[in-house]
Amino acid sequence: MKYITFLLALVISLTTFAQNTSAENDSLALRKLYDMSLLNGKSYEWLDHLSNQIGGRLSGSIQAEQAVQYTKKELQKLGLDKVWLQPVMVPKWTRGTKEYAYIETKPGESKTVNICALGGSVPTPVNGLKAEVIEVQGLEDLAEYGKEQIEGKIVFYNRPMRANLIQTFEAYGGCVDQRYAGAAEAAKYGAVGVIVRSMNLRLDDYPHTGSMSYLDTPKDNRIPSAAISTNDAEYLSSLLKLTPDAKFFFKMSCRTFDDVQSHNVIGEITGSEFPNEIIVVGGHLDSWDLGDGSHDDGAGVVQSMEVLRLLKESNITPKRTIRVVLFMNEENGLRGGNKYADVAKQKNENHIFALESDAGGFTPRGFSFDCTDAQFKQVEAWKPLFKPYLIHFFEQGGSGADIGPLKNGNSVLAGLRPDSQRYFDYHHAANDTFEAVNKRELELGAATMTSLVYLYDTYGVEGFPTKMPFKN
Repeated sequence: MKYITFLLALVISLTTFAQNTSAENDSLALRKLYDMSLLNGKSYEWLDHLSNQIGGRLSGSIQAEQAVQYTKKELQKLGLDKVWLQPVMVPKWTRGTKEYAYIETKPGESKTVNICALGGSVPTPVNGLKAEVIEVQGLEDLAEYGKEQIEGKIVFYNRPMRANLIQTFEAYGGCVDQRYAGAAEAAKYGAVGVIVRSMNLRLDDYPHTGSMSYLDTPKDNRIPSAAISTNDAEYLSSLLKLTPDAKFFFKMSCRTFDDVQSHNVIGEITGSEFPNEIIVVGGHLDSWDLGDGSHDDGAGVVQSMEVLRLLKESNITPKRTIRVVLFMNEENGLRGGNKYADVAKQKNENHIFALESDAGGFTPRGFSFDCTDAQFKQVEAWKPLFKPYLIHFFEQGGSGADIGPLKNGNSVLAGLRPDSQRYFDYHHAANDTFEAVNKRELELGAATMTSLVYLYDTYGVEGFPTKMPFKN
């Protein structure tokens, strides 16, 4: 009996020793990754080139193609096992000349306001469009006013993002439907145009663009749709209470062309033990055209590239294949994400984990995980490793738009979650520029992503069967 007790105690002791040793080794590995990113990082340098030498990278543009070639070249310099371009057809929409708008209280008296066309909008007539305005707080208000009050007018959607929601992406989700479907719904009631309050928690003069859709609206019934800055939305709303017959004029020359070919940019380090188990890290290479897309999503692109560089520079030999994917066309079509998933399915590739950075280059707070309860318990066990870096936010939830199509019921999908309080000050606006990104915050995010990839490469995914085929 004493012998059995001794053996049991020995097993427990050895297990505890092994666990402590493993945790210590992981802690040292993460410390090295953070040191390298903060002392000798490349992400900020890459972002400088993307932002200041190339600029806004709208799908189908010359700048988007320049970004494809630049990032491919930089990945090749890292000495990865493989770098390639994956063709994908993308929409081509152009803004044209700068938009112009004013509010007219009576003939000869007007105030210029700041607007921008929403991505995918049709243009106004050549000489512009002028009409009375009806203000609503959301799509649901249209039925209340009906065709009798809306026909021939411009619908002004003025529901703001809720400032009392700490999770700003929740506030964004609560009102983005009026931007996306506002024109399609207003056209059903005979509206001639749509103005949408910018998706922005701050009061400023920057209009914020973004994707919109006409859904099943016939081409002849499509109406122009623009965003108005939050300051001007406040002004227009106040004015309409005093002068309900005020008129709004706007002129836009945007155009939609036939789809063109672009590419996802992909690079990988082949796994040494389980090469058929693939870990993906990525962001989207395209951006809107008003700024240079530094936060959305230049930051995610260069952080994802940095993950592979840090692993290489640390002399870490991954057990599993680590792949960076720079997706094209997240902003107005998600063609790149869908294409990558389609090819993965055709090749029966075995993706076990995917991580996306598409929430800005701000201070990292943690991650959200699309996974099972058992898989989340595995992640929570790693949380103490991130505590020294003030990374405390781990939750089950969403991941990222581009990696979403990879979901197969067994893999884990995750999204980097930086502090989001200032994100929508810049999102899709002209002030989303390189100067708005803090170098240290960007590098902390890159190290945080690399650390999570390192842990999944080391230990695999809880409950994931080896060589599990891709499933929809």
